[in-house]
Amino acid sequence: MATQDRPRDSRDGGDESSSRNTSSTAVPSRNPIPLSASQEAQVRDIFYARVRSKCVDEIRAFAECALGRTFSVSFACRDTNRAMNQCMKVHATPAEQDAAREEWFAGRMERQRERERKARRKLEQEKFLREWWGLPEKDREVARLEMEKLKRAERIGGFASPGRRRIEEGDGDEQQRGSGGGGGR
Repeated sequence: MATQDRPRDSRDGGDESSSRNTSSTAVPSRNPIPLSASQEAQVRDIFYARVRSKCVDEIRAFAECALGRTFSVSFACRDTNRAMNQCMKVHATPAEQDAAREEWFAGRMERQRERERKARRKLEQEKFLREWWGLPEKDREVARLEMEKLKRAERIGGFASPGRRRIEEGDGDEQQRGSGGGGGR
């Protein structure tokens, strides 16, 4: 009971509003779909390009200051470096990262069309070279598989673990036990 009489100190974690504020600021991304490492790298490149495009003047000023300097850059260009970094910090927000991710998703169809165009061109060139040199044609099955591969959409997310049981493979006992109720203490 002595702990109830004692006033709460902010140092001992008694402030409940601060714990609520930290959890509310950790809002997940609006695009929760997991991407592969290379896709995330593409999103990151878009994000960096967007941030740099908003800080062009500061970056240019720092580059002009640093031109022709080596060791003295950190001393002579300190103000322009700070201005450039501050601009990038201001614009490098989670909202900007979400916008870059949305831009990446918006460009998916264009990338798909570009891949299909390149693959068709490759197949046409290969066919021409086979005819030119008198080489035998590819098997129909191999050609069909290549055409099917062209029509597949870009894969988003990682591959499933090979050892993981699928829901449709389960025998349903887990579902019956989980929804049976009466599992009190």
